[in-house]
Amino acid sequence: MNDTLQRTLEDLEARIDPQVEDTLWQAWSDFSTDRFQGDLFSPQRNKEAPPAIDWPEVSINAGLQDHDAMALQQYGMCSAQLASGSGMLMNVRSNYGTSIIPLLFGVELFVMDETLNTLPTSWPLNDVDAIRRIVDAGVPDIRQKYMARVLEMAEVYAEIAARYPKIGTYIQIYHPDLQGPMDIAEVVWGSSLFYALYDQPDLVKALLEIIVETYVRCMRAWTDIVPFREGGNAHWGLYHRGNLMLRDDSAMNVSLNMFNEFIRPYDQRLLNTFGGGAIHFCGRGDHYAPALAEMDHLYAINLSQPDFNDMEAIYTHIVDNGIKVIGLNREAGEASIAGGRDLRGQVHCPLN
Repeated sequence: MNDTLQRTLEDLEARIDPQVEDTLWQAWSDFSTDRFQGDLFSPQRNKEAPPAIDWPEVSINAGLQDHDAMALQQYGMCSAQLASGSGMLMNVRSNYGTSIIPLLFGVELFVMDETLNTLPTSWPLNDVDAIRRIVDAGVPDIRQKYMARVLEMAEVYAEIAARYPKIGTYIQIYHPDLQGPMDIAEVVWGSSLFYALYDQPDLVKALLEIIVETYVRCMRAWTDIVPFREGGNAHWGLYHRGNLMLRDDSAMNVSLNMFNEFIRPYDQRLLNTFGGGAIHFCGRGDHYAPALAEMDHLYAINLSQPDFNDMEAIYTHIVDNGIKVIGLNREAGEASIAGGRDLRGQVHCPLN
């Protein structure tokens, strides 16, 4: 641990007020277990705690190359939350982007220009023969490429949590962005995957089987170092029951029937294996909301673009079935309340 990281962590440790954080965690826990009474859940810390020192800014690319830099970047966001009095929970992750698992299958890494300060991505294969070779080869060695760095970074976080008791108690180390099975398949295969859903469904399903098993091995390696917290976990500062935050961004491109055939069974297997959790999606998801409502151990959804969705359909299938909506755009939440929609105390909208 370098001197800069040590100095900033000491500042962070000193500023964490256990009473403030306990109150915030309890509020989120109450919301997740149906004990919140109100329209929109919008918790806030009851005081601000500005830093006593200047925290350096660290770029995403710098964090990709150096564990101390990544720790400084991630804990810096926690520092900002304390300074602003935010109602989001403090958490850190191994921040290597969306291609952690796809890189295990041979896609080519694409790191963004430093000036963009954006997470890396990868070039898809767009090669059916390459997909067949992946299926034939089975589950890859997970301790390579970014996944190896993910696990190394988990050990760094665990060491920090052990050294600084308030950081260890109140800043959750949340699981890396392993995406969801279909999202991984699209990143590996490329956009021609959507033709293959019609033309080569058996090959797609064979790939998804390999992906699910790879995901399981990656997540188990992660939790060997950083176990899930009992009852519920934070992700992006949002709290939900269960453990996983799956990503279903690719689902906006398929019908409800295709969601039920190519996405839901594989998501469900992961939710069953790891004690349930939440599902995130960008874009439109109202068309497969009926399927989400029928999934076991799905406790919350997070959608990033409510304006692309029929929110009444979302509320009917999600909120009315006791599934939380977390991190909803505040304007969308307030518009629903103004329109007379009873959100049943199931919707979180951050204030800042």
